Amino acid sequence: MIKLEETTVIDAPIQRCFDLARSVEVHLIANVHSGEQALAVGEITSGLAGLGQQVTWRAKHFGIWHNLTSETTALEPPSHFRVTMIQGIFRSMQADHLFRTLPSGETEMKDIFAIAAPLPFLGPLAEALFLRGYMLALVRERNAVIKQIAESSDWRHYLPSPEELREDVPR
Repeated sequence: MIKLEETTVIDAPIQRCFDLARSVEVHLIANVHSGEQALAVGEITSGLAGLGQQVTWRAKHFGIWHNLTSETTALEPPSHFRVTMIQGIFRSMQADHLFRTLPSGETEMKDIFAIAAPLPFLGPLAEALFLRGYMLALVRERNAVIKQIAESSDWRHYLPSPEELREDVPR
């Protein structure tokens, strides 16, 4: 099993960063290189993933199409949410996304991933040789997209109005 930790500082309010990190549309933009899409077989295909909701993603990695269903298994706005793989290529995958406001007013977004490769005997070798680097690059790309959107006026295209957010997520 590999554990990855990546921290990104974003010059935007914590709630905006938290919600952009849960956005299906922002996730898709961050993974455009893999042709990723949210399939209708999941519970949601757009908007903000809420507690207990599942998204089934389809993407091409290493030249092969994969489906991965993830569920938001913890949600504590605006400081933490956890996404857990329910079905997919890995033996297991869990991602914790932690947010805190820094004294400067910026938001620190910390992502902690635990991923186990699918093959019991070759898995540790694959993890050491390429999976760690590949997954870290994906996380960094995702975070760069969230940062760019959050720090510009583009965030308004991806987030519901404040009134809609109050109805969707318990605060």
